[in-house]
Amino acid sequence: MDACDQTHSEGMSLRTTVMAQQSEIVELRAADQRRQTVISELLKADYRRQRQLVETLKIVKSLKAQMTELQRQQGPAKDPAEPELPEEAGSSS
Repeated sequence: MDACDQTHSEGMSLRTTVMAQQSEIVELRAADQRRQTVISELLKADYRRQRQLVETLKIVKSLKAQMTELQRQQGPAKDPAEPELPEEAGSSS
C-alpha cells in the first residue's frame, strides 16, 4: 500500500507540474502575441516614416532644381562683399 500511495503522490505532483507549465505556456503565448502586435505597429510606423522621407526628398530635389533654374536665369551671383560699380565707371573704354 505504501508504494501505491507514493505512486499516487508522484502522479499528483506531476499533474500539478504539468498544469503549472500549461498555465505558463498560455501566459508566454499571450505575452508573445502582445510583442508581435507591438512589432507590427512599429513596422507600420517605420513604413509611414520611410514614405514621408521619400516624399520630403522628392520635394527637396524639386526645390533644388527650381533654385538652380532661377540662378541660371538670373546669371552668375554677385559677391555681397564686392561693391557695385556705377554704370559710368564700368564703361570707361
